Amino acid sequence: MIDFAGKPFFGDVEPARRDRQDLLEVHTSQEADGGRKPAVVFVHGGPVPEAQQPRPRDWEGFIGYGALAAASGLVGVTFNHRLHDLESSYPVAADDVAEAVEQTRALDSVDPDRIGLWFFSSGGGLAADWLVKRPDWLSCIAWTYPLLVPPPDWPGDRARFDTLAAASEAATLPKLLLRVGGEHEYFAQNQDDLVAAARAHDSTLDVIELPEAEHGFEYSGYDEPSRAAVDRAMRWVAGTLLG
Repeated sequence: MIDFAGKPFFGDVEPARRDRQDLLEVHTSQEADGGRKPAVVFVHGGPVPEAQQPRPRDWEGFIGYGALAAASGLVGVTFNHRLHDLESSYPVAADDVAEAVEQTRALDSVDPDRIGLWFFSSGGGLAADWLVKRPDWLSCIAWTYPLLVPPPDWPGDRARFDTLAAASEAATLPKLLLRVGGEHEYFAQNQDDLVAAARAHDSTLDVIELPEAEHGFEYSGYDEPSRAAVDRAMRWVAGTLLG
């Protein structure tokens, strides 16, 4: 694991067992007991150029998130989706998310009725489909430093990926937002709007603030407040799925 500032960001987490199954990288505890567990599917951001290596499921951050999920009593799932650009790739990336979720629910190690989805950065708008559908098995949605609405001049299907509008249709679904002080301006405005909309519609939304952290803090260096915030977010996800 990369050592950024004397201590790897997830260096205190026991490495998980990792199994690559088709689209998925499946992270489970080394002491897995063979029973079915809830799963959290991590949805990376972008754009990630098609030729870029390593791919997101092999990034140190997502390996760490998968290990932390496994250590929390969950199955952690990472995968690569095709958000190669921010203008035309959202629909195909959304299809990839749907396929990853279907494959996750079919795993022998996973309880198909207890699934959480955790979205990062520009992947945030990919949550909109799930908020509108809100399937019975969806237990929670989490976001970390997300983009939630495409910009006004975006040429794609802006309404489909407008998470702010979709969130009002799933008011009772447990939702978590982890946001940072060093955020891109448009992202920050989206996040402020989500908090305001949740209050206006009496929608369930918990917020974890990291005022000193930067967007993508897991890759910029270890610091105790950021690591504690990620632990708190994982406890929230695990508590929702296991409770």
